[in-house]
Amino acid sequence: MAPKILCVAEKPAIAKSVAQHLAGGNVNTRSIAGNPYVKNYEFDFSFGPPWGNCSVTMTSVIGHLNGLDFDQQYRKWNSCHPRQLFDVPVYETVDRDKKPIAENITQQARYAKALFIWTDCDREGEHIGAEVRQAALKGNNRLEIKRAKFSNTERAHVIRAAQNPVNLDDRQVNAVAARIELDLRLGASFTRFQTLTLQAMGGDLADRVISYGSCQFPTLGFVVDRYFRVTNFVPEPFWSIKVIHRRDEIDVTFLWRRHHLFDRMAVIILFERCLSARTAKVSKLQKKPTSKWKPLPLTTVELQKLGSMFLRMDSQRVMKIAEDLYTKGWISYPRTETDQFDKGIDLKRLVEKQVQDNHWGAYAQGLLDGSFQQPRSGRNNDQAHPPIHPVNYVSPASLSDDERRVYEFVVRRFLACCSEDARGESTIIEIEYGEELFHANGLIVLQRNYLDVYPYDKWESSQQLPLFTLGEVFEPTEAKITEGKTSPPGYLTEPELISLMDANGIGTDATMAEHIAKIKERAYVMTQPRSGGGRDAAASRGTRGGRGSRGGRGGRGGGNAGTSGNSVLEFIPTTLGTALIEGYDNVGLTTSLGKPFLRKEMEIKMKEICAGTKSRHDFVHETLEQYQEVFVRTQQQVEVLKAVGHQKGTCGPDLCTDGDFRLVGSIAFRPNEHADGYSMVFTANNFDLHPIVAKLQSAQPYFYNHASVAVYIRDKASIPSASF
Repeated sequence: MAPKILCVAEKPAIAKSVAQHLAGGNVNTRSIAGNPYVKNYEFDFSFGPPWGNCSVTMTSVIGHLNGLDFDQQYRKWNSCHPRQLFDVPVYETVDRDKKPIAENITQQARYAKALFIWTDCDREGEHIGAEVRQAALKGNNRLEIKRAKFSNTERAHVIRAAQNPVNLDDRQVNAVAARIELDLRLGASFTRFQTLTLQAMGGDLADRVISYGSCQFPTLGFVVDRYFRVTNFVPEPFWSIKVIHRRDEIDVTFLWRRHHLFDRMAVIILFERCLSARTAKVSKLQKKPTSKWKPLPLTTVELQKLGSMFLRMDSQRVMKIAEDLYTKGWISYPRTETDQFDKGIDLKRLVEKQVQDNHWGAYAQGLLDGSFQQPRSGRNNDQAHPPIHPVNYVSPASLSDDERRVYEFVVRRFLACCSEDARGESTIIEIEYGEELFHANGLIVLQRNYLDVYPYDKWESSQQLPLFTLGEVFEPTEAKITEGKTSPPGYLTEPELISLMDANGIGTDATMAEHIAKIKERAYVMTQPRSGGGRDAAASRGTRGGRGSRGGRGGRGGGNAGTSGNSVLEFIPTTLGTALIEGYDNVGLTTSLGKPFLRKEMEIKMKEICAGTKSRHDFVHETLEQYQEVFVRTQQQVEVLKAVGHQKGTCGPDLCTDGDFRLVGSIAFRPNEHADGYSMVFTANNFDLHPIVAKLQSAQPYFYNHASVAVYIRDKASIPSASF
């Protein structure tokens, strides 16, 4: 009788796909009791030595089997002081809705010789694999445990993974287990503390859960920090010198090497010296080949950033679609830090699969006909998965609109990686005018190459420069002083936020989108398209103030799921989000919870566990000590946290009606010069705000000396309403 092998995947769709590839179409499907989605697939397969021909049962879990929680006596909000949650025991149990799945694994393991784990090959997948192992060993403690290492569900790749299993990595298992425990203890203790504290203030917070997460708060902190950089920005005037010379019917603009100066009189003096010289001399003339490099192979972070920038969907949606495409077998595993292809991957075979497409097939054929180039290699290799790439061709017509856009982006990025760099010729002309240096640049794109298949990059020829010769002297057609003002940065966009999270170790490439979605879900931030007026059309920058002065930002609001057109989303903190970050900043902590440093240290220590240089126990103990110190300090300074809540109006009168709103302007309340009334500063985007002034005036005592309100208009009814 052939030995039995039990295989367990992380998702039902992966189990079905792997079973079909290994069985060659000859598979029996059985349902399991208690769950309509999980199936058992039975077939025969030759694994090679030492197992040989085996009878296989392929099944799956649906994500994590187990959950971690406190003992029942500590689960109610008022059952203990939140600080006790740092120390009370925690227990791992099978989630109630996953018990039928765990029992199926236990039962199938009783007659198996070995367990092959087919969970995703990342840290989280390794931990889920350990949960599967635990359930299987309950049925058979003599099982040999192996895991299949794979990055896509293409048939040859699946068969190779089945015949070359590896061991489960318990270091990664321990790193995730430590993170789960810390997330539970820190999240529960701080969430209970700040919720119970702020609920007691009444008003709009009386029935609201104010959640905390060790990644969630630094993510919010980035948004708040950028918001204050915008609202506190004070423009400064500057002056520059521009030289224009007309030759061969072309006006050539020469830019000042100093760019600009903030001293008008100094610019005037330098300008007069230029005029006194009358003539300019060509001091440098350079023509040289130039290139625009093709993109690096695609990583998860880049997919999220560029997806939110070009595909008209937020990063969480991009990742959901990419996961679906992976599960269906069209692209490789979409959670990877690797930006270099292994030399063993047959890239030309992957290009060949795209030849049949009506849009990029001809370009793919051109690569096979001699234009193919090896992709560039980046600096990152997670040793688990290759860069994201297409593994099979699917007609875009058979995909949903969102699936089509993500699949097309992945394919075009891959083909661009296998192309030549774009080639061009740059011209630099530098002149001496008086004692000042000016320059003009020209670009001619000679060979577009990868740009022909990758429209997400732009590189255009500039106007061709007329002929100049080195050393020639000419009298400029025009010279003038120009004036401008410094401008504030924009509000934080989703690609910028993902870059900050990545640089500061906030979350992993697999979880960043989830953390961003969480701060939107909790109404700590609101989002809006940057296009159509950008930040000026959204939140007022008309007032300047310190961090205690709001420049016209709304008090409540959630995130939009997507944007219109190709606009990128930008984030603006709500009043509550701002109050939370300011509150912790004002407590006087060495490291505020709104800063990334504590969480970044956690990520570093988790990598040390994976490398075997730190134990799970030491990591948990050290981290809990750090956060306990923060908790105690916050508890001692709780009045500071409350004061910011009062100042920001998080518990003030609720002037906002229900419904979906978009931000159209703000009204800032300030004491007038007699200090016995208020002046209203209106900043609106083509809306008449006066109809709600009477309503706002009734609340003026609340606004004294510090507040603004953001004004929204209901999209359907067009009825102005205020929120602050």
